[in-house]
Order: sequence, then structure tokens, then C-alpha cells
Amino acid sequence: MADKKPAIDQSLIRDLANILNETDLTEIEVEQDDLRIRVSRAGTPQYVSAPVPAAAPVQFASATGAPVAVAVAEAGKASKNAVTSPMVGTAYLSPAPGSRAFVEVGATVKEGQTILIIEAMKTMNQIPAPRSGKVTEILVQDGAPVEYGEALVVIE
Repeated sequence: MADKKPAIDQSLIRDLANILNETDLTEIEVEQDDLRIRVSRAGTPQYVSAPVPAAAPVQFASATGAPVAVAVAEAGKASKNAVTSPMVGTAYLSPAPGSRAFVEVGATVKEGQTILIIEAMKTMNQIPAPRSGKVTEILVQDGAPVEYGEALVVIE
């Protein structure tokens, strides 16, 4: 006698599809025992431009432990001296949460010095200063997603 396949839980598939819609994910997969269900969106991806909220100052600890305000400029404001993101990922201004930032506004950096980290595909990528100079603006917030070519830091 042939083995009977278990019935697929259609309500689970509907729930997964609803999660895709609510979270704007493109794909979700669930595995339970011998059953694996993958729900994905078909068609061309749609990109929606969302308004950017006003940035608030971000606090980091200085070498002495005192809080240091890092001025975060408006998104989209670019400069010819801006260091741009070489990849898509998440930008981190310090090596670990609560630790001192790599650079601060007003700091002098040397060419090759790490100015921030971009996490992409669970890999931490150190972003070096392309030239020596003074940091005049930090254009991203800690933990913010960044896109390829997005201005990150301005070095004059």
C-alpha cells in the first residue's frame, strides 16, 4: 500500500503570506519535522521611497568614558568629500554596542584608518578612510541600513 502524504495546512500558508505582506519581506520559509514550506513573492520587486525622519544626535563614550555627541547630518546630503558605501548593509559607528565610536565630528583621521563598519551577509567589513583629513559630518546613524554609493562620512 502506498504511503499517504500529509495534508498541507492551508491556513499556515495564508498566515505566512500575510506575514510577507505585513513585513514587506520577499520570501519566508518554515521547516517543521519533515515538512518545509517556502512562500515568496512573484513578479518584479517594487521599491518605495519612504520619508526619512529627522536625525537625532547619537551618544557614544569617549576614551575617558564621558558621552560624546556625534552630529548626524540629513540623509541625502552629499558632498564631493563624502566617503560612500562600497556595499549594501548595516552601518555601525563603533566596534561594539556601547563602545567608543571609530571617529567623531571634528576628529582628524589618517588614510586607511577605520571610520566605521558595514555588516553585509553576517560579515563585518571595516571601511577605511580614503584620505587623511578632518571629519566634518557623519551622515549615517549607528545601526542604520546603507545602500551602495550612499554618503557615509565627510572628510575635508
